[in-house]
Amino acid sequence: MKEWIEAMRLRTLPVSVAGVVAGTGCAVFHHGFSLVPMMICLFFAVIAQIASNFANEYYDFKKGLDKKGREGFRRGVTEGDIAPEAMRKATFTLLAIDIVIGCSLIWWGGWWLVPVGAAIAIFALAYSAGPYPLSHHGLGDVAVVIFFGLVPVVFTEYVQTRVFSLDSVTLCAAFGVGLLAANVLIVNNYRDVKDDAEAGKRTTVVIFGRKFMSRVYFFNAIAGNCLFAMAATNAPAWTAAIWASLAGANLILWNKMKVSEGAQLNHVLKFTSILLFVGSLFLLAVLSLWPQGAWANQLSIP
Repeated sequence: MKEWIEAMRLRTLPVSVAGVVAGTGCAVFHHGFSLVPMMICLFFAVIAQIASNFANEYYDFKKGLDKKGREGFRRGVTEGDIAPEAMRKATFTLLAIDIVIGCSLIWWGGWWLVPVGAAIAIFALAYSAGPYPLSHHGLGDVAVVIFFGLVPVVFTEYVQTRVFSLDSVTLCAAFGVGLLAANVLIVNNYRDVKDDAEAGKRTTVVIFGRKFMSRVYFFNAIAGNCLFAMAATNAPAWTAAIWASLAGANLILWNKMKVSEGAQLNHVLKFTSILLFVGSLFLLAVLSLWPQGAWANQLSIP
């Protein structure tokens, strides 16, 4: 059980939760909070990320990209703790469960959500598998912005409000989550750059180098929290201090990242993920307390 829990990479799961939390904040802001679809989105997002993590471990093992004793999270398949076939079955079982969960959202969002769910399932595999794995060709960061930022925020809001707002609040929240989620991947690839380069896995850190991608981390930390502040348009001025504090905490992690090696970077990764989650919770609180208008009569728990 310990090896399976490690394979889930619990330190990174707040990333998928953050998109749903921020999307719920946008739904509240636009007068449409609904508990049941929100919870379904939450389960869907977490299971999709776990399935993607399992697929990443299985397919990287099959391609010989992992080696024993790596600095990052322990790879149960590579270390011989988990049978490759068991990991493959677990991956596709979770994807099947997620498809069922996602189909239940048709009740709130309509049948056209099916291709959206299919795209998410494909991404969960295409990140590591297929003829052109995204994470192996410098596209992982872009995919994270889309599938951990834009997609969960926009569609979590939509299934609760049944309206595509796509205004400055929603888009700022979505891209804020996406940029800060990309920082989690940057730390992961920053840690593994030597192993990835030797294995021919061309992450953005391998392509552009550690120095450049550390600057991208810096930019994302500032821009992501600024976008959160912009999303909270009606909040009192004092709330800016919260976003500044979160950005400052990210910059402390940035400084630590630059002087850390190997397993030390796992702590930077964990806290980068946690800060994103904390920021999304604060955004939810701000959008709930200072929305466009009174929303109490709009709440529904179907």
